[in-house]
Amino acid sequence: MASFVDSVRLFARGGAGGAGVASFQKRKGKPVGRPNGGNGGRGGAVVLTTDAGIGTLLRYDRKPHWKAGDGQHAEGELRHGRKGDDLELIVPLGTVVSDEDGLLIADLVEPGQRLVVAEGGRGGRGNASFVTPDRRAPSFAEQGEYGDDRTLLLELQLVADGALIGFPNSGKSTLVASVSAAKPKIADYPFTTLIPHLGVVSIDGREFVLADIPGLIEGAAEGKGLGHEFLRHTERARVLVVLLDPSDLQIDSPERQYDVLVHELESHSPDLAERPRVVVLNKADLPGDHETAWADERGLELFEISGATGEGVPELLHRIADLTELAQREAPERESFVLHRPLGAAFVIERSGDEWVVTGKTAERAVNLDDLTNPEAADLVSKRLVGTGIDGALREAGAQPGDDVRIGTLVFTYDPDAVEDETQ
Repeated sequence: MASFVDSVRLFARGGAGGAGVASFQKRKGKPVGRPNGGNGGRGGAVVLTTDAGIGTLLRYDRKPHWKAGDGQHAEGELRHGRKGDDLELIVPLGTVVSDEDGLLIADLVEPGQRLVVAEGGRGGRGNASFVTPDRRAPSFAEQGEYGDDRTLLLELQLVADGALIGFPNSGKSTLVASVSAAKPKIADYPFTTLIPHLGVVSIDGREFVLADIPGLIEGAAEGKGLGHEFLRHTERARVLVVLLDPSDLQIDSPERQYDVLVHELESHSPDLAERPRVVVLNKADLPGDHETAWADERGLELFEISGATGEGVPELLHRIADLTELAQREAPERESFVLHRPLGAAFVIERSGDEWVVTGKTAERAVNLDDLTNPEAADLVSKRLVGTGIDGALREAGAQPGDDVRIGTLVFTYDPDAVEDETQ
């Protein structure tokens, strides 16, 4: 079974915020002293962090659900709760992050890059935070908020200078193993490579990264064969190295192999048609004459090499290095990006059956107090509903006095006259 995973669905949840507390300073001779309830700690965030030493998303395929630490609840005497621990999830360079609707969020290609994918919930404030000239001894506090809950799609696109493209068993793994420290498993049967491999090639003081892409077959761009899963890994390569096999292991001739491979690449992404390309006839150590006239007729520069013996390999590597450096000069390094999405609506009002349902963080915060039977707490909620515009929006939506309104788990009777009286 292959141990490489390049596409996973990740479920990330930020930690919940700790609750604030309502407490009072104990003073001799007085039943209730000064409010001294502390604030709850904020929940931890889930953060993606890139690491060049990681090469697969297998960890998240095995365990897709992750949650950051919760914030601690507050205590009296102004003791605030501790912040929840952030959860760092290590991902490989080249990880592309999308939301559950397919919107691209980030393209992470720089070592050590961090992306917060699920914020922790805000900690609730204690009663000491609600003291005002008109409210000297509040006996209520805020609850902590839940953390963000996100479903994400992570896809890995390898970051390489050159990508070896060829039919199964054409010698790609042998070549990568011979010119770098990469150690792919190699065997004499079709589809021996089930996972991509990266190798750093050094030649005469020059370095570049070479990727061995699993073998393609005809129709890969339409979903046929194992190669379809890995075509995306060619998208970041600066140079495409088309490796042809003249041996009896291949049914098609080298010319036919070339036509099929180029067609599959172009079908997957038209941009690949413009990518610098090196054509290589491998296994030159095999006996017999290898037909190359077709390449001359097409004006193609054809390198004849043997990945097994090293024949012709230095010349090929220098050519790949030349094209890589040229591509670097002509096109700037592909930079990572993080999409900063605009904030959504503060709240949304919908009619559901016999009640009005108000959703959104602003609405949830407006009613997020620990004891709404407390008259002072109820008064504060009324003012918040007016201040945030929720009361007016309910009226515009058609809410009538006596209608039920739901915010989270709270259901209350809509009474705009009572709200107006309390806010005047």
